[in-house]
Amino acid sequence: MNEKKTKNETWEWIKALLIAFGLAAIIRLFLFTPIVVDGISMMPTLSDGDRMVVNKIGYTIGKPKRFDIVVFHAPEQKDYIKRIIGLPGDEVEYIDDVLYINGNAYEEPYLDKYKEEVTDRPLTEDFSLEDKIQSKTVPEGYIFVLGDNRRKSKDSRHIGVIAIDEIIGNTNIVFWPIKDFGIVD
Repeated sequence: MNEKKTKNETWEWIKALLIAFGLAAIIRLFLFTPIVVDGISMMPTLSDGDRMVVNKIGYTIGKPKRFDIVVFHAPEQKDYIKRIIGLPGDEVEYIDDVLYINGNAYEEPYLDKYKEEVTDRPLTEDFSLEDKIQSKTVPEGYIFVLGDNRRKSKDSRHIGVIAIDEIIGNTNIVFWPIKDFGIVD
């Protein structure tokens, strides 16, 4: 009788572990996944080595939102983290360190800290979409992304627009290091 009880307990543990691994795989595949920031292209908002949670839910059923920080598959077979600036149909340009979308100036409060540190202006050089992607507007099905570290970011100014279906998800939760734990804008 004791041997049968041991076999049942072992089988119950195996079932529990299989269910736990299965749920973890489903959550990671369809809902949330961790990512590590690699490089300085999103400083000062994000630092090299920050560990974040990527929310896949909104980008499998929803539409991208301007100024979201997103993770996407880049042309270099690598995943990048950047900020959405231009949505499909948008005209995007920078003039005198000010972002203009469809002719309207936009505030970028996430750059304020960096702009204070920069003594040799501008943080973002003047450009228009036509200069960078040979189109007046962001094409349908694509987004235009920039890193917050405008001087040291490989983004849509260099790699072109990003297909919306290349977006893995958005991210705004840093969980490591503990001192940086929280939500970023």
